[in-house]
Amino acid sequence: MELSPYLRTTADAYDAVAVRYAEFVSGALDALPLDRAVLAAFAELVRTSAAGPVAELGCGPGHMTAHLRDLGLDAFGIDLSPVMIDLAREAHPDLRFEVGSMDDLDLADGGLNGVVSWYSVIHTPPLDILSYFAEFRRVLAPGGHLLLAFFESEGEPVTAFDHKVTTAYRWPIDEMAGLAGEAGFVEVGRMLREPLEEERFRRGHLLMRLNER
Repeated sequence: MELSPYLRTTADAYDAVAVRYAEFVSGALDALPLDRAVLAAFAELVRTSAAGPVAELGCGPGHMTAHLRDLGLDAFGIDLSPVMIDLAREAHPDLRFEVGSMDDLDLADGGLNGVVSWYSVIHTPPLDILSYFAEFRRVLAPGGHLLLAFFESEGEPVTAFDHKVTTAYRWPIDEMAGLAGEAGFVEVGRMLREPLEEERFRRGHLLMRLNER
């Protein structure tokens, strides 16, 4: 798989910390009731629309893909990091995991009923974010749903910060919603969560639906 320089940097960085990262996120949702509520709302919307699989893009060690499965979805995961995918397959052998890049997915047009991007566009340079939304649009069926989670910039413009793995960006939630809208998505709902004691930044969540086409 040919990768751009920043994607190669991101993949290598997550390969290097994959085992520690998997330990860090294990059970993390247990202490996040608002996050679980957003995921549950997404799952209900997907289950009550047309049947079809859901892709978690940037799935890491697979814990969120497994949670989506437990919510009744036909979920599978894709991640840039081969080491992360190896860990996901080992931890969840009943689920499908593949190495791939969110900006060039090996998936058919309109084949998905849902896409979850849970803190997986945070490393994307701001000028490239529209190409990711275009790819999400391509693989989703009309009326399919997209759930985005990201670090919110709290009144500031798009801001780079020293993420523990590699450079990441905080986004104004209105700007992120506007860019998704340009790609054909309609906002269904949003949730802003203030940081917990051990967290640095506010968290943004956008639940979107792809326009019928």
